[in-house]
Amino acid sequence: MLRLLKYELRKTLMAKLILLAITAVAEAVFLYGLWGKQETPLVIGAMLLFLIATSSITLMGILSLVTLHKDMNTKQGYMLFMTPNSCYTILGAKVIECGVSVMLAGAFYLGLGVLDFSLLLEGNEVFHEFWNIFDQILTMFNLNFSFANIAALVFYILSSWLCAVTTAYLADVISSSLLNGQKWNLVVTFGIFLVLNYGVRLVASLVPSTIGVATMFFWQGMIALALAGIMYVITARLMEKYLSV
Repeated sequence: MLRLLKYELRKTLMAKLILLAITAVAEAVFLYGLWGKQETPLVIGAMLLFLIATSSITLMGILSLVTLHKDMNTKQGYMLFMTPNSCYTILGAKVIECGVSVMLAGAFYLGLGVLDFSLLLEGNEVFHEFWNIFDQILTMFNLNFSFANIAALVFYILSSWLCAVTTAYLADVISSSLLNGQKWNLVVTFGIFLVLNYGVRLVASLVPSTIGVATMFFWQGMIALALAGIMYVITARLMEKYLSV
């Protein structure tokens, strides 16, 4: 498993380094505008950092799916299935690598966001007043950034992401099993993913919102984890049956 994890990390390392370099440039633009008291580079840098941070999780999932697709549809990647590893182990390494990458990226961008936001509030009274008004509005609607709500939301986001990735894995394996080598099998993969993802959302919507925000997010996250486990087992079983040698 450790060797497979290192193998998966190497395949996505370059893309992650590029993402880190783009983040460094955006951060430099933000700090230049903040310390130089120039509004235009400050806004541009903040917008870039927000877009990069919010898209990083999606990017990690896409990178993992692309590597799986190449492994199943190219001769070089197909050699992975000739190693003395079960498809459950191969797929598990991909899920773990993607999960670790997302958690590290999330922690990095969360820490960077907190740091930049603190610098922004400290050096600008206008933003400080804006934040106070925003906090008062949340209080009026009985919304707050309590630990329970934030923890439940983070748990739900990570669980939903894991479920989405395993759903995409299953869609790709089904498509590759039926249309191996066809140029348009990605279109079929996307169609299968939409159908499966719609089913997942229907199941998650069964949790009523009247039970409270934190409780709702918790149970929706648990459902997502259970469905992710089911998707993983089905995907690995199909790989064992149709793709392993």
